[in-house]
Amino acid sequence: MTDAPPPFDPELTAALGRLGPDSGPGLAARDIPGHRAVGRELAAALDPTLGGAFAAEDRRVPGPPGGPDLSVLVCRPLAPPVPGPLPVLYHVHGGGMVVGTNRAGLDEPLGWARELGAVVVSVEYRLAPEHPHPAPVEDVYAGLLWTAGHAAELGGAPERVVTVGTSAGGGLCAAVGLLARDRGGPRAAGQMLLSPMLDDRDDTPSARQMEGRGTWDRSANETAWTALLGERKGGPDVPPYAAPARATDLSGLPPAFLDVGSAETFRDETVAYASRLWRSGGVAELHVWPGGYHGFDAMAPTASLSRTARASRLDWLRRLMAGW
Repeated sequence: MTDAPPPFDPELTAALGRLGPDSGPGLAARDIPGHRAVGRELAAALDPTLGGAFAAEDRRVPGPPGGPDLSVLVCRPLAPPVPGPLPVLYHVHGGGMVVGTNRAGLDEPLGWARELGAVVVSVEYRLAPEHPHPAPVEDVYAGLLWTAGHAAELGGAPERVVTVGTSAGGGLCAAVGLLARDRGGPRAAGQMLLSPMLDDRDDTPSARQMEGRGTWDRSANETAWTALLGERKGGPDVPPYAAPARATDLSGLPPAFLDVGSAETFRDETVAYASRLWRSGGVAELHVWPGGYHGFDAMAPTASLSRTARASRLDWLRRLMAGW
């Protein structure tokens, strides 16, 4: 028997109601092309210069061995508030591994970068189901290698790279942290895992509680993980670089910031991941926002809960970067 789901925050409920009757929390495979088209339109409306605060440049950089080159968007502040090597925010977009571009969800990291005087590098990775695991994570890892290797050229420093991702992007950041540790690659100075997509098994209490509710539910998760893993989804041989919740060792990872809504599918896997980071001797800060559904702060940015959540992320970055 499934427990009753936690209620949505009242301000956020109003925003959810404005989505209309055709916008449910599910995602079927047949819906992916349409979602991609809408996502491209929304991303194209983003001004990556933030009105002239940044110089923005699209670059082609080497992809993983045997893979195609990657598209990265590099945004450098034109008037950084402090001299010297700058922090670098390495951004990985969300979209369930099946949707998104390197401009998707970039407005918040650009806002942080404007406040902190940071460079932003946002990577575009290949999408499932056309490109199943390991293509997405290998692309993101190759982008991290390039970013760390070219940080000085961009005005930053390789030891000041922070990985940032929401949803699928958060899961990929966690996976890349494991991959870099195990391959002896560049260790990020921190990792921001925002409502991260971590567990292909899709069978936590929060996944069951939120079925059919919010903006991303268990059926959407089923579609996304199946696109990435095919028949391996939920089975015994899924590697941690695909689903970081599968990792048996979380030691030696960068300091982490994790946040998630109390009323969303990814709540329990995020809380479990933070707890396992602590048990492994790691550093992690966890926020569970009461009444928050998946992506609530993007849908209702002026809501009190959204403003508090966004302020906490910037505050963590300030504390992480103190003394750099």
